[in-house]
Amino acid sequence: MLVPDRDVRGAYVVRVAGTDQSFVDPDDPLRLEFDYVQRIADVIDTVAPEGERIRVVHVGGAGMTLPRYVSATRPRSAQIVLEPDAALTEEVRRVLPLPRQSGIKVRAVDGRTGLTAMPAAYCDLVVVDAFAGARVPADLTTRQWFAEVARVLTPRGTVSVNLTDHAPFDHARRVVAGIAERFAPVVLAVEPATLKGNRFGNLVVTAGGAADAPTLERRARAAAFPYRLLSGSALSRWIGQHRAFTDDDAQPSPAPFGGPTAFR
Repeated sequence: MLVPDRDVRGAYVVRVAGTDQSFVDPDDPLRLEFDYVQRIADVIDTVAPEGERIRVVHVGGAGMTLPRYVSATRPRSAQIVLEPDAALTEEVRRVLPLPRQSGIKVRAVDGRTGLTAMPAAYCDLVVVDAFAGARVPADLTTRQWFAEVARVLTPRGTVSVNLTDHAPFDHARRVVAGIAERFAPVVLAVEPATLKGNRFGNLVVTAGGAADAPTLERRARAAAFPYRLLSGSALSRWIGQHRAFTDDDAQPSPAPFGGPTAFR
């Protein structure tokens, strides 16, 4: 459902199963209230200069915050959103219609089905920000899934994945291990309180061409709520002996502490 934001006139929060999944201000698509969304926007800004056309696939749509951001900062970009919840998409289009000639196309299919149907070397960036309620679906965490992601990316393409977990991060470490098998370099951005084990929260993993650790670290440290970045040997130590999920043993991400919540 779409819930009017209590602080910003004309803005809405997309709430699914009690979890706030998107913030959308149709009058200001550059306003990114969720901190992890800003971290993914940092990746978009690293993929290409402002104004340059890019091709993006978004796995998970909700309010389409990031597609709107790309459309505003890089007009004429071609974007495909894979969002299986057709009823939610219809409500978003009714209450928060997309800009005319936005270049955003929404397909009512799940990520695995939609990506498998795409040609090789199709896009510059894949953004994976998909949830079933408050949990990342198991089929978007596996070695086979990231092989499909790599297939549809150009040789210098980039993937950015939003995960949620809590210490000791057994789930997230296995997902990142699967990403690191397929892509290099890999950068992990995580809230300090989450990294210290004080709270359940977001971990944004970026890998491939635009996973430029110094650039992303500068942006993360300058944020209102700074994130910590792990890369190189520090990230390898964090992954440790964890092995990638496969389609045979995958699990959805852990549920948040205390039930449904908002990742802001």
